Amino acid sequence: MIRVRGLRKGYASNPVLKGIDLDIGAGEFVVVLGQSGAGKSTLLRCMNRLVQADSGELQVAGIDAMGAGCPRDLRRQVAMIFQHHNVVPRLSVLKNVLTGRLGSLSTLASVLQLFRRSDEALARNCLQQVDLQHKAEARTDSLSGGQRQRVGIARALAQRPKVILADEPVASLDPKTARRVMQYLRDATRELGITVVCNLHQVDLAEEFGDRIIGLAQGRLVFDSQHEVLDEASLQRIYPQPERVEEGQHVAVAVARLHLQGGL
Repeated sequence: MIRVRGLRKGYASNPVLKGIDLDIGAGEFVVVLGQSGAGKSTLLRCMNRLVQADSGELQVAGIDAMGAGCPRDLRRQVAMIFQHHNVVPRLSVLKNVLTGRLGSLSTLASVLQLFRRSDEALARNCLQQVDLQHKAEARTDSLSGGQRQRVGIARALAQRPKVILADEPVASLDPKTARRVMQYLRDATRELGITVVCNLHQVDLAEEFGDRIIGLAQGRLVFDSQHEVLDEASLQRIYPQPERVEEGQHVAVAVARLHLQGGL
């Protein structure tokens, strides 16, 4: 489903991705761990062409993501879930979810937001998958942060993509709400067979929800749970300088270490 070979991306004189090689199969739920600046967000943004990689090979959902004419086709197959929801507050919950269907409409219908009855039925079904069907007519700005993130998941599901990229989708949520949102994301995508690549800082959530965990450090792939065990040595490779880790990440790593030691 996703094939990455020798992927490199830099900004000015700052190399961010330094030759990533990675294969992700159809239906996998892959969690990416790493410090801020490790290259997690850049990797996802290369996958959906929000940024153009400098060199390497990148195929996503059967599409050459390095190709000159690929973005529109790619974004029909690849949905994105953002950290800060990216919903339109004044629109209803249902209308926000329906925006996930815009790529399937003609240009005129898209501009005028002329959705089909089948689109509305699909959007309502997606809201049901994240347990928000009762909020369909509510203004989105009346919802809690966790509910807004579930609207973002429903919008991604309504797109009917082959791949969902989630960039730290629970970073701004409290632990209980974060776990609930991750549960909805995993259950809904597993039911539909969607491949998910999800950036997280929370190591405990990665272990709980990921079918597979990969770790990035300084722009390189340093851990893959297909072949390794997430232990203290692995955490040291993913987070090589704990004293410089941001406070939220430091707590997550500490919790993971307690878990590995049997203290939780």
